[in-house]
Amino acid sequence: MPLDLLSALVLLALVTDPFGNVPIVNGMLAGVPSPRRRLVILRECAIAFATLMAFMLFGHKFLEVMRLSDASLSIAGGVILFMIAIRMVFPHPEGALGVRPEGEPFIVPLAIPLIAGPSALATVMLMATREPAKLGVWAAAITATMALVAAVLLAGEWLQRRLGERVMQAVERLMGLILTAMAVEMLLGGIRTFVEGLR
Repeated sequence: MPLDLLSALVLLALVTDPFGNVPIVNGMLAGVPSPRRRLVILRECAIAFATLMAFMLFGHKFLEVMRLSDASLSIAGGVILFMIAIRMVFPHPEGALGVRPEGEPFIVPLAIPLIAGPSALATVMLMATREPAKLGVWAAAITATMALVAAVLLAGEWLQRRLGERVMQAVERLMGLILTAMAVEMLLGGIRTFVEGLR
């Protein structure tokens, strides 16, 4: 597996946080029958996938229209990632994104922002604008990530039952620690780019 694809896959897996979302999704779909539950999860993953692909393909045009620089996107993405990472390391009762919806979800909040949240959208936009020649690699990373997210969420009830709440929290905290380092690196990269532009 190419190093670029692997690093993009790891980063996207961290920002979409499928293991951290398992307890939230399980609670959200507690009253939904199993066959319907699978359909809802697959539908929401498909919507999140389409959203991420759209931001990857057309994100640079959005930046041009809004007159936003790569540095500002990198800094904003780093700040958002850092805030989410902190909530992962120090768990909140309402989850990393602070949502606790009622009823069967449709687009919000499962597809957006639980899966395709601000950090994931900023990440794919940043990858595409920095290295547009590697759109095929980024598309493959998004596809593989969404397959992973769908698999984890479909197995969510089984995972929570077999691993237990403590293990799931430990996995989320570990992911939060890794994501914190990535957020700081993204933030420093944006600041570095901004400072170099002043020279």
